[in-house]
Amino acid sequence: MTLPTTPAKTSSAAAAGLWKPVLIRATVALIFGAVTIFWASPSVQVLAWAVGLYLLGTAAALWLSRALPIAVPVVVAAGGAGALATQSDAGVALSAMLALLVLGLLELVHGLRKRDAVARDWLFSGIISVGTAVLLPFFTALGAHALLGVAGGGAILSGVLWMLSGLTLRHDARTGAAGSATASAPGASPEAVN
Repeated sequence: MTLPTTPAKTSSAAAAGLWKPVLIRATVALIFGAVTIFWASPSVQVLAWAVGLYLLGTAAALWLSRALPIAVPVVVAAGGAGALATQSDAGVALSAMLALLVLGLLELVHGLRKRDAVARDWLFSGIISVGTAVLLPFFTALGAHALLGVAGGGAILSGVLWMLSGLTLRHDARTGAAGSATASAPGASPEAVN
């Protein structure tokens, strides 16, 4: 009979493989968010390049994490390529809206179905992505600055969320590895004390 794995081993194993892509995704989002804050009067080309590179970077981080179905990073990357190709307010808004909507909905589904180390983070990130996607069309007529503000606001919120999640996963992975090394040391079990 095979004994089930302990929750500590399972969560530390998941954390060990997930914290790097999560931190990459957070870094991409926070860099994009910083660009949107500090660029005073962006042109439509700046909008297209910033949103396109943000979506491509997010797709790469999603691809590395392997947590969502493979179609998700493909759709997000296609949204980034669409933003780069259109070079217009409406084209960038539509590309980003579709990419963020697919990403957000599948993050919500993943957060509801899975009970892994980052299930709640998937839920919150999904809400942020869907909210950003829903707001983007309303700001299209206001131009590049407004679109960058909306997309950047969502990116900052998700970037902070994923940064905290990634650092927590990194901590859990390190303490899980240290905990298993300590547990295997002679005299480390509670029975050895008695």
